[in-house]
Amino acid sequence: MTEKDFLSKKADGLATGGKVTWKAPSNIALVKYWGKKANQIPANPSISFMLDACATTTTLSFERKKTAGEEFSFDFYFEGKPKESFKAKISTFFGRVESYLPFLKQYHFVIETSNSFPHSSGIASSASGMAALALCLLSIEKEADPAMSEDFFIRKASFLARLGSGSACRSIEGDVIQWGETPTIPESSDLYGIKYPYPVHPNFKNFHDTILLVHKGQKQVSSSVGHDLMHGHPFAEKRFQQAHGNLERLKAIFSDGNLDAFIEIVESEALTLHAMMMTSQPYFMLMQPNTLEIINKIWEYRKETGRHVCFTLDAGANVHVLYPESEKKPVYQFICESLLQHCENGHHICDRIGFGAKKL
Repeated sequence: MTEKDFLSKKADGLATGGKVTWKAPSNIALVKYWGKKANQIPANPSISFMLDACATTTTLSFERKKTAGEEFSFDFYFEGKPKESFKAKISTFFGRVESYLPFLKQYHFVIETSNSFPHSSGIASSASGMAALALCLLSIEKEADPAMSEDFFIRKASFLARLGSGSACRSIEGDVIQWGETPTIPESSDLYGIKYPYPVHPNFKNFHDTILLVHKGQKQVSSSVGHDLMHGHPFAEKRFQQAHGNLERLKAIFSDGNLDAFIEIVESEALTLHAMMMTSQPYFMLMQPNTLEIINKIWEYRKETGRHVCFTLDAGANVHVLYPESEKKPVYQFICESLLQHCENGHHICDRIGFGAKKL
């Protein structure tokens, strides 16, 4: 599909007003997307697990204006309070998607959103937030066009969410989502995420993700700035090749259920992301001492016990500890006894693979 396929084909029948609510989960990338081109196009493909408990709930109230104005009209509330600092990002998003949702300037919107997890906690709140908002907006169009298929709705929602935050395109449906064109996956696209089309072994079903909150404050550098640092990065092309190669390797790993090979790729991807940040100009060290303590303890525990527990990281200090359902009890005991001491006040979030956004 191309961008033209997502242009609205039905201009009449829009509601005069109403309210819609969607809950969209975050996701955790296994093969990382890092670096982007114009119009939120990824520099390399990625693949992620959808999460379940870590989610954004957004209610969109809308009322038709008497006359469409020159500007977008909306109020934004985060956790029940006006949040002026978020409005610029919403305006930018509206500008990017207006061609595909041409009714935006016909309404005044009230956007009320909340997260089930702390903001700036190392969980992709922009992914879940933009996914939930895209779903709400597209629901207005679908109400006027009930013939829109469910498959097209999901694909267009992913397309729209990507224009707000790249990784948001992986927060529409679950459980394993791939985004970014790659020869390994013929159906893949830079424009939207897709459900991983190949077999996934039961070993990777019901996977757990315990998120260790090493640092709950604002990130040292925003993801947008981090992505921009890949332009002209001396190792960028090799990194992009590595991502394609790891996706190709995952095809056999997911099919065979090889947890050891899975761990090797996931941890390598996490460390590569941070290596790219440490070798950019300017350069950043996003891990903190307690991040490294946790990583070393995971390695020691895995060597001593043979348990299939591993870590991944986003662009921050917090650690996602991944492990299969079959090893949940001993691994979580290890987390509580050995790792929580390295978190801020022992704070952590227990999550697992989820199956996509839900309309409430």
